[in-house]
Amino acid sequence: MYMPWPLPDENWFADASHQPEQGSEDVRVEALVAQRLSIDSTTRRQQISVSVQNRVVILAGVVSDPETRQAAAELAWEVPGVFDVCNSLRLSAPRRGHR
Repeated sequence: MYMPWPLPDENWFADASHQPEQGSEDVRVEALVAQRLSIDSTTRRQQISVSVQNRVVILAGVVSDPETRQAAAELAWEVPGVFDVCNSLRLSAPRRGHR
């Protein structure tokens, strides 16, 4: 007979009804990251979408410069509960002048 040995972080006997579901934690983290990005003066007017899967924040969209791209990632990292940040933000193409 095989008997699994629990890891120290696992509590197999705890009542699961008192623990938040992973999905609700992702929704909470997503809301907090989006709120932070909308409040910050650097990222407020940028085209940034936020999604979260298993506490991994995914930033997508277009920003104006590399500093804004970096600032968005740093703001996401500051949110409690974030496990990782995938910064998929692209830089907008420079506008060409009319001749």
